[in-house]
Amino acid sequence: MAKTEAPTAAPVASRWSRLLRRSVDGAPPQDPLTMADFMKVAKSKIDASAGELNTISQEIWSHPELNFNEHHAHEVLTDYLEKEGFNVERHFVLDTAFRATFGSDNAGPNICVICEYDALPEIGHACGHNLIAECGVAAGIGIKAALEASGNKYGKVTVLGTPGEEGGGGKKRLIKANAFVGIAVAMMAHPYRYNVPRPIALSMTALVIKFQGKASHAAAAPWDGNNALDAAVTCYQSISNMRQQMKPACRVHGIFTNGGAAPNIIPEEAELTYYLRAVDENELAVLKKKVEACAEGAAIATECKVEIDASGISYANLITNDGLSIMYEAHAQGMGVEFSHDEALRRGGSTDMGNVSYVVPSIQPKFTPGSGDAAIHTRPFASVAGAPEAQAPTLIQAKALAMTAIELLQPSGQDTLKKIQKEFKETVSKLPMPDMGD
Repeated sequence: MAKTEAPTAAPVASRWSRLLRRSVDGAPPQDPLTMADFMKVAKSKIDASAGELNTISQEIWSHPELNFNEHHAHEVLTDYLEKEGFNVERHFVLDTAFRATFGSDNAGPNICVICEYDALPEIGHACGHNLIAECGVAAGIGIKAALEASGNKYGKVTVLGTPGEEGGGGKKRLIKANAFVGIAVAMMAHPYRYNVPRPIALSMTALVIKFQGKASHAAAAPWDGNNALDAAVTCYQSISNMRQQMKPACRVHGIFTNGGAAPNIIPEEAELTYYLRAVDENELAVLKKKVEACAEGAAIATECKVEIDASGISYANLITNDGLSIMYEAHAQGMGVEFSHDEALRRGGSTDMGNVSYVVPSIQPKFTPGSGDAAIHTRPFASVAGAPEAQAPTLIQAKALAMTAIELLQPSGQDTLKKIQKEFKETVSKLPMPDMGD
């Protein structure tokens, strides 16, 4: 668990104010700030804004909205960022996406902090996206404060609002629209059951398997029909039987989405929807082929036809940039965060942040907002995401991201940034490029 960090002492903020006044007056700074001072400025700004940031989180949590319909959250976030002096492009590419920027591309690197804010059907913010949004905005205003203290000479910060993560693939649509062109690194932090700096998010694809049979009266002439439901059941059982031969990291889970119209009619149509997950795109292709074979075999066995639709949502595995993560981990640990590196605890689901990690160096650490035994995507976790106890851990994450960005924005951080980007290029060059959207 992370310790609650005390607000930054007032003298640092006063020193920042004196420096800004000198800049406004046109006089050269007599007492230039160090990188440590810029970090204190960022933390001080986040602490001073804690009440407003909590209000943002509560507004989003209290009004859960499904993917691409996050209109209230979008308004709350963009209104606040405009008030804080960002240049906000509302409805950026997507109706409920936004891009808020501050600084100059000519002065240095452009650091991107990402917000998510969509909810889950029926169980609201059980993935804690209200806290992701709060964390992203908090990190953004902290970085902006440091840039202002520098006289706006070190670079640029972008707070990017990405809707539709829960099954919508919003970030993939933004990637296709070149939203990450010019971005040096991308960062976000996600609530979770444990503090995990380098989570394992799997490659994922959705399959809709449709069986077409022939209807007939189930009592009078069942021999005249071809039972599509039997085909679907056979497919489901075949996939379940195959689990023993799946690699340990693979995941396959599905539901029946159509099983017929009435018990006395041989079902002429049946449908299954599956999510397939594997460690990377290569392993996912192997798994997909095996599942498709189960569907085709079931069709043959029941004399039905099968159609497999793989055009739905798909996410790439997450590539955590080692150099970037090392910086983040050091700052988070310095504020009392205790991390788990247990591989079993690192494994989770899938995210469109994985696709982002294929186009720009990225991290998506996970943090516990005081969840105890509550797992994400459950009603208890939704309660945790809206609880007062979630605030301190969330703002610590925001500070860690902000300090990581500030370190990269400094002239002394340029060599580190080059190493981060070199690592990214070398890693991605060895991997198959995932689907980036239609």
